[in-house]
Amino acid sequence: MNARIDLKNMASGLTDAEMGYRSFQLGSFQLRRDEYFAHIAWTTRDGRPMSHTMDVGDFLRALMRDVAWGFFYGGVNFDHVIGTVNHYKSVDLQAGAFNETMKAAGVDLLENFPVDQIREVFEQMLDDWTNEGFDPFAAPLETGSPYGRKHGNNTAAVTRARELAQRCVGLNGDLALRTDERGAPVNRGFADVEQDEPELHPEPGFENEVHAFNLFAFLSRSQVTWNPSFTSVVKYSYMCPTTEEHILPIMHANDRVEWFFQLSDEIQWDCADKLTGKPLVRVIMKAGDMAAMPAYCRHQGFSPKRSMLLVWENGSPNLVYEIQKGDAPEVPVKF
Repeated sequence: MNARIDLKNMASGLTDAEMGYRSFQLGSFQLRRDEYFAHIAWTTRDGRPMSHTMDVGDFLRALMRDVAWGFFYGGVNFDHVIGTVNHYKSVDLQAGAFNETMKAAGVDLLENFPVDQIREVFEQMLDDWTNEGFDPFAAPLETGSPYGRKHGNNTAAVTRARELAQRCVGLNGDLALRTDERGAPVNRGFADVEQDEPELHPEPGFENEVHAFNLFAFLSRSQVTWNPSFTSVVKYSYMCPTTEEHILPIMHANDRVEWFFQLSDEIQWDCADKLTGKPLVRVIMKAGDMAAMPAYCRHQGFSPKRSMLLVWENGSPNLVYEIQKGDAPEVPVKF
């Protein structure tokens, strides 16, 4: 019996237009998505076409952080190939620039863009590629699927504002709301967290100088993951606690030292050289542990259950340049 297989028909699929998603161009980079994947294409310096593919859910979770954090500080690596580097007045979009193998092969590309230009493209892409029912800021068990053809949007989720205290949460004149004012429910992972607020009795005239709030209760109502928000600001000293579940969607490449204090449960960190991606160390942090990520590393966290992490940041705008010139150290302490 003879059987004829029509390879053309088997290979045919939906076009980008039929998928319903927009495609985007940023400099030499072309970005498009289909039902399952995000595709990034570029041309090498010697004219060769290159492309990279990511699971679209992973891509959107990374893109969400890059947009929400204003490109953060240092590098935001979506995976081992694609990422951004923040220069504060401009941002690099790169493919393979911090991948030792790709760089040696000459197939990497890095292009610099004004902040406003890359932000506009990223915001539009995040909004268009995020379907109804999927929240790229939520834990995987708390949201729907990122896959399939274009259906609706979730603009409210992808444009939610970070909670950024100007002084300390709840102090007069601050923008961040206290726990009892936020109206957010306690997350399922923190059902056992006490919600009582501290009782204060300041002397008359010092009501705006003496202050306290229940940080654990504040964090127990967090509706997002891997999103450090300011709860206190003292000059350039920023306390940025966050709740973590599943995987940090990016590999963060530091441009300064970053301190971690594990408030509850456990996070496992994979750390690598930020320029080459070579593994450096695996750090397992349990409640009460403190660690510091040097300015020469990239790191990605894995949280088996929802946990609380306090991140301390030195937000000095001059620190990155002091480190580059050798005037400030890349490590937290030298023994």
